[in-house]
Amino acid sequence: MELQSLLKYLKLFERDTSLNVWHFALLSAILYLGYMQGQSKNIKVSRSKIMALSHVKTLPTYHKYFKELQVMGYIRYTPCYHPGYRSEVELLFIKQR
Repeated sequence: MELQSLLKYLKLFERDTSLNVWHFALLSAILYLGYMQGQSKNIKVSRSKIMALSHVKTLPTYHKYFKELQVMGYIRYTPCYHPGYRSEVELLFIKQR
């Protein structure tokens, strides 16, 4: 992921008044992982890594806002239950507010 893509996504988040600080923290963590992986669309993730990067401390908070991001159309989550592979988040950003 390049810097221009990061800025585009951050501007999109900024314009969406339905996002709160928890949504923004989770999205920022996902974007950071994408940047570190060099990916701009499909990003390998783990719950523990997202929680650590976003400073979300409780599972109920994580699950609530992560699910809301899926419902809002920002991400598509594809879980992987194999211990040797990571789950994947696809950045959708269908909403253009």
